[in-house]
Amino acid sequence: MNFLMIIIFLFIQLPSESNAEGDLSIRSKKLVLNLGSDKSDYDMSQKIFNMETGKAYRLEITSMGFKEYELEAEDFFRNIWIRSIEIDGIELDAPVINEIEFEREGEIEIKFVPIRPGEYDFEIERLQSKGMVGKFIVK
Repeated sequence: MNFLMIIIFLFIQLPSESNAEGDLSIRSKKLVLNLGSDKSDYDMSQKIFNMETGKAYRLEITSMGFKEYELEAEDFFRNIWIRSIEIDGIELDAPVINEIEFEREGEIEIKFVPIRPGEYDFEIERLQSKGMVGKFIVK
């Protein structure tokens, strides 16, 4: 290969800024999941969350405190990079979550970046038959 062909090859192969999908320097997108409402202990504010790999998100989960809500999303939690977790003003640096359990009213905020595309089910343990199930969809 001559020098000019090498330069052209490298130029074609190197990723360009216009091809980048995620940009972690921009503000994270807020996602909200409320568990329970004034209408029903079994309400969920949202059941489908659409995301993209390489983009920053902040998931705020709030329990109204009517029931014990145990959020299970093990496959999803294994396929995100957790930047931080904040519970009632206390920030935790934890690389992995298995489940989140609310025994009373409260809020948790998880800042994360999805790292693997897929469809990940989540559920509120023992309340699936009441419709407390959902899906995280990562493209």
